[in-house]
Amino acid sequence: MPRDFDGGWIATIAITCFAAILRFWNLGNPSKFVFDETYYAKDAYSLLRFGYARQFIDSSEGIADKEILKGNLDVFKDTPSLTVHPEVGKWMIAAGEQLFGMNSFGWRFMPALFGTLTILVLIRAVRRMTRSTLIGCMAGLLLAVDGLHFVMSRVALLDIFLAFWLVCAVACLICDRDWMRSRLAKALDGTPSTGAFGRALWFRPWRIAAGVCFGLALGVKWNAIWFVAVFGLLTFAWDVGARRAIGAHNAFWRSAVRDGIPAFLSIVLVAVITYTASWTGWLLHDQSYGHDYASKHPANGVMKVVPDDFRSLLNYHKEVLDFHTSDYINNATHPYSSHPGGWIVLARPIGFDAVNDIAPGTHGCEAKAPTKCLSVISAIGTPLLWWAGLLALIAAAVLWIGQRDWRFGVALTGFVAGWVPWFMYTDRPIFFFYAVTMIPFTVMAVALALGRILGPGRPSPDDLADSGLAPASGSASGSGSVEYGVQGSSPRRLIGSAAVGAFVVLVVLNFAYLWPILTDQVLPHPDWLSRMWFKSWI
Repeated sequence: MPRDFDGGWIATIAITCFAAILRFWNLGNPSKFVFDETYYAKDAYSLLRFGYARQFIDSSEGIADKEILKGNLDVFKDTPSLTVHPEVGKWMIAAGEQLFGMNSFGWRFMPALFGTLTILVLIRAVRRMTRSTLIGCMAGLLLAVDGLHFVMSRVALLDIFLAFWLVCAVACLICDRDWMRSRLAKALDGTPSTGAFGRALWFRPWRIAAGVCFGLALGVKWNAIWFVAVFGLLTFAWDVGARRAIGAHNAFWRSAVRDGIPAFLSIVLVAVITYTASWTGWLLHDQSYGHDYASKHPANGVMKVVPDDFRSLLNYHKEVLDFHTSDYINNATHPYSSHPGGWIVLARPIGFDAVNDIAPGTHGCEAKAPTKCLSVISAIGTPLLWWAGLLALIAAAVLWIGQRDWRFGVALTGFVAGWVPWFMYTDRPIFFFYAVTMIPFTVMAVALALGRILGPGRPSPDDLADSGLAPASGSASGSGSVEYGVQGSSPRRLIGSAAVGAFVVLVVLNFAYLWPILTDQVLPHPDWLSRMWFKSWI
């Protein structure tokens, strides 16, 4: 790894601070509930105040929201509420409400904080993968100026927390890959192995940390399960590749026992334990929704060995699953519903808030404005970044399979895990903002592709021959890494640096152009329409 005192942490912190300034600027505006904040912010406050979710008053539509905005927080009934997502994300929102009060800044504080921290973790993960501070920071900067990630960091929805814990889990697995290979190499004592399988590594702390992060991700939303599955398989493939690299015979089957079983325990089992622990509040409060199920339904057969509290919790999960798969939601419609096939090209972004027909001279609309104004919050990705991301993901597939560069496999695997499963649920309303779990891995693919354009950081025979970049050595789960950078003076490198720099600048400018529709700024109607590049964006 390059040394941090050479600027690694300084650059990381600088970009993270830049992202924080963007996300915390005027965070409390608009000072009202935006989109599904009306559910999650109130559920979070209910957890904070009572320890479990309660229903809120509904004698007239929106009355609870109006009372809260006036400062009256006595809007909850005595009856418990069935919430259709686990509690970790809502407890995280509640932490901000505890610190800053039940107001728009309070319920958005933690999303902004963890959206910012996602950028920090991504920088360090990509830096470790590429051995380049430059490429890591480029990934962080690109994520900082993605419109979708930016908007999701400024509203009290759950998905930004899901993205954070997933990026953390994958970063831990990347660290574990280095940790495992380092210990295998040390065990060889410099002598090549032709038949030894290498030392057993039963305790791998980074994998345990990944299991905790996956468990917390599941505690935000259940669709984290796909990431657990695919990255569990990928990290096992890395282990098989490492065993083969030191000359082990029958690496697959022997690694299935020596590495696969410990991996299952440290990732899957730890994730399950962490997820179960996240329900502690529900388990401790007898008033929680469905907590009395076991007392009303005596156990039969093997279920007699399951404690009543956990039988009730299992039934709660069944009710939540029924909600997500019921005819009610499958037959529902929504004007902003979007097919996942169009997410990567921004076919149908989603509007979180809109105030239309603002008369000139009122509410920030210039008195001399030629038309009425409006203010909107549109959850839309930065187009240039997303469209380049599509090309980068195609390149990632080619370079992972064709050149066996494991780093592109991480990016592609994360993207697929966040995207493909949604095709199974197209008979119900699904929304573009779910793609916030995809964009960190899309950005990772873009950064890796930009690294290829930049070239190796140190001159090599390939550079002297102007023959392009050498891929990471090893197999699809191989061990080598190329240090990317801009040192050297070959024309190829100078051209690559200019192209990469121009692309990053254009992405930043594209984000700046979208800024007013991401942050609820008042715009004349023609100015807003100029940012709606396609009819499907309206």
